[in-house]
Amino acid sequence: MVHHGKTAVMHAIVALLTFCCHNASAQQTIEPLPLIGVNFAGASFGAEKLPGRIGWDYFYPDIAGIGYFAGKGANVVRLCVLWERLQTRLGSDLNESEMKQIDAVIAEAHSKGIRVLLDIHNYAAFEGSRIGSDKVSVHDFADLWRRIAARYRDDHSVIFGLMNEPVKLATETWSDAANAAIEAIRTAGADNMIMVPGNGWSSARDWFSSSYGSPNAAVMLRTRDPQNNFVYEVHQYFDPGASGTHANCIDAASATATIAPFTEWARQNGHKAFLGEFGAGADSNCLEALQRVLQFMQDNRDVWIGWTYWAAGPWAKDYFTNIEPDGGADRPQMAVLEKFMAAGRRN
Repeated sequence: MVHHGKTAVMHAIVALLTFCCHNASAQQTIEPLPLIGVNFAGASFGAEKLPGRIGWDYFYPDIAGIGYFAGKGANVVRLCVLWERLQTRLGSDLNESEMKQIDAVIAEAHSKGIRVLLDIHNYAAFEGSRIGSDKVSVHDFADLWRRIAARYRDDHSVIFGLMNEPVKLATETWSDAANAAIEAIRTAGADNMIMVPGNGWSSARDWFSSSYGSPNAAVMLRTRDPQNNFVYEVHQYFDPGASGTHANCIDAASATATIAPFTEWARQNGHKAFLGEFGAGADSNCLEALQRVLQFMQDNRDVWIGWTYWAAGPWAKDYFTNIEPDGGADRPQMAVLEKFMAAGRRN
């Protein structure tokens, strides 16, 4: 587990004291956050079997799955896909058969009043080589997004998620790549909303850390968008170590504290935030942590525009964060999530 430095700890203390006062009045606010929903994970599976067999190595969400979450009040799904399936080689045209699968998800989601956050789920790499390396240039990444933007520039229900959890590259390199992609998107004539993650797994807890290189808190302020229609996407899990690999959770107050310093950073710098991935086990401690974090974002809606829980879709049913219905029955986490999703039905 990587700990914040002294500066981040001070930020946390100041932020939590600030939010104690801020939240007391915000508790009266019932207006839901604009974007609330789930991740559909299956289309990013099978990276070791490229291109893989659809329906066997990787999966797109089915109509019933989208309808279930729409019925709960979700209004966005984060659709996780692999770069290598969209472009079989760098600089090539988009793979039309794969794009038609994505088109079908977007159409079905749209029919249910749900937006699609199209997430390139590659950790800032293509075929194992990092953006900024000799094999994968910043230009290659921008080229991908230029092509995607040209396809969806007339559909504002589609949100562009630049990259899932950049890692193992310099923060400055990632910032350059993100700005190049944003420029390519806008040059293509698309003014869709863009989600911009940070380096170091885009961890909210580690936004001020130097464990992955220069801190996101300093470098990501360089993000430039002529449309000013971007949001910082962060991820956070609430198990010890924040890896999302253990079913037990830290206590609710500590869970909330993992996103508090980042929240204050976004507020002080006039930016919006989106929690693109988070998840928890099903015991009472985890459910309390989940409730408190969701309420924290609700209470700090001047910063937070929403969240997508990890995860749904036809994948490992025994995985402890999975909220796909089990034999038609809701998962325990859904009882908490639905309190905030149901508000979305009134939005």
